[in-house]
This record gives sequence, structure tokens and C-alpha cells, in this order.
Amino acid sequence: MSTLDDAVRFTFDGRDLTAAPGQTVGAALVTSGVTAWRGTRKEGRPRGLFCGIGVCFDCLVTVDGVSNQRACLVDLCDGMDVRGNLADDAGAPDSAEEAR
Repeated sequence: MSTLDDAVRFTFDGRDLTAAPGQTVGAALVTSGVTAWRGTRKEGRPRGLFCGIGVCFDCLVTVDGVSNQRACLVDLCDGMDVRGNLADDAGAPDSAEEAR
């Protein structure tokens, strides 16, 4: 069981958060109560973790300045700056086909 001493610290949209070591960015966001972090291009529908295995592209985030990272595949590291695109997501795909 992890303690606060070994917690991983990161920011999400400017908020300081902590997570257990070994989590992906997506798992850390969900366990922190964040369930949607981007909106679809056409209708702005909220998206977050869906498949959890990197197939669907619903969980795209910007990690340390690198956009379009699948949160379910990126291992969380101490000090990461994670950004969502819930308010304005003009460039993110609505589907996996658009992402390719």
C-alpha cells in the first residue's frame, strides 16, 4: 500500500494532484475524480477514459507539452504537467479513424 511519502505529484490543468506510483495518467486522473478532460470536435461531448488499452483515442491529453498522448498508455511520472482540452478541442479527433 502506498503512502503520501511515495505519492507521485503532478499537475492537471494547473491543479496540483497526487497519485499512487505505477499508475497511468488516465488512472491517476480518474482516481483523482477527473472523468472528462477533452471534448469531441464536432459537438464538444466530454471524453475521458473509455477503453483503457489505447484503442479508442478518447483519453487524449497533452503531457509535458506533447499533445495527443493517450492517457491510458502514458505512465505517470513525478512532476508531469498534464493538460486536457475540455473547453476548446478543435484539433482532437472524434474517433480513432480521424486520429490516424
